[in-house]
Amino acid sequence: MNPHGTWIAFRTILRKEVTRFMRIWPQTLVPPVITMVLYFIIFGTLIGTRIGEMGGFSYMEYITPGLIMMSVTNSAYSNTVSSFFSAKFQRSIEEMLISPVPNYVIILGFALGGVLRGLIIGVLVTATSLFFTKLSVHHLAVTLSIVVLTALLFSLGGLVNAIFARSFDDISIVPTFVLTPLTYLGGVFYSINLLPEFWQGVSKANPILYMVNAFRYGILGVSDIRVEVAFTMIAAAILLLFALINLLLNRGTGLRS
Repeated sequence: MNPHGTWIAFRTILRKEVTRFMRIWPQTLVPPVITMVLYFIIFGTLIGTRIGEMGGFSYMEYITPGLIMMSVTNSAYSNTVSSFFSAKFQRSIEEMLISPVPNYVIILGFALGGVLRGLIIGVLVTATSLFFTKLSVHHLAVTLSIVVLTALLFSLGGLVNAIFARSFDDISIVPTFVLTPLTYLGGVFYSINLLPEFWQGVSKANPILYMVNAFRYGILGVSDIRVEVAFTMIAAAILLLFALINLLLNRGTGLRS
């Protein structure tokens, strides 16, 4: 396929993805914002006033970056896993596989659709958070790059889940039993410096800790981990997942019956 045809294929897949979640925006965009409002009210306003400061900031300020990142990752992941599995279920993905469209175009089309949904949710949640606290971006480049890379990583993760899923129930297993526990234990609501040394070491094995803290550094300027380590881990994970998905598509794993 020539470059012009490749660009048209990519643009078509991406536009389909964006149209899909924008067409049902009351289901895709509104619920995450409502959920985050509840977090702001319960954890930030009610509980936060009793906790006081954390890391030199009010508790509401401290948890806001983590809540924003949590909404971005959940939205990016859920978009690709539901969209790609629906394409499998309807057997429309088979038409893409037998077409001259390169696999990397299919991957990027679906993944960037998830990234855009995650970023839109991130903007909405950030705007909502301003009703509860004040935010001043400490390092804009770090903030933007880490949120885009993290959204891309979780979009690719959603594709892997969708490829192996055999039913609609399977696409909820990883978010429920893997992502949710890792998110709550990933420093969204606390600093790992509050933990005993042993549990600090255990927490550092949680990849979400690095994403949340790098984003918190971008906004507040504080972090429990080295930001460059977070970028290295995320970049390596993205390359690994991209290569894995490309291999799975080449083999037709979970796609051809």
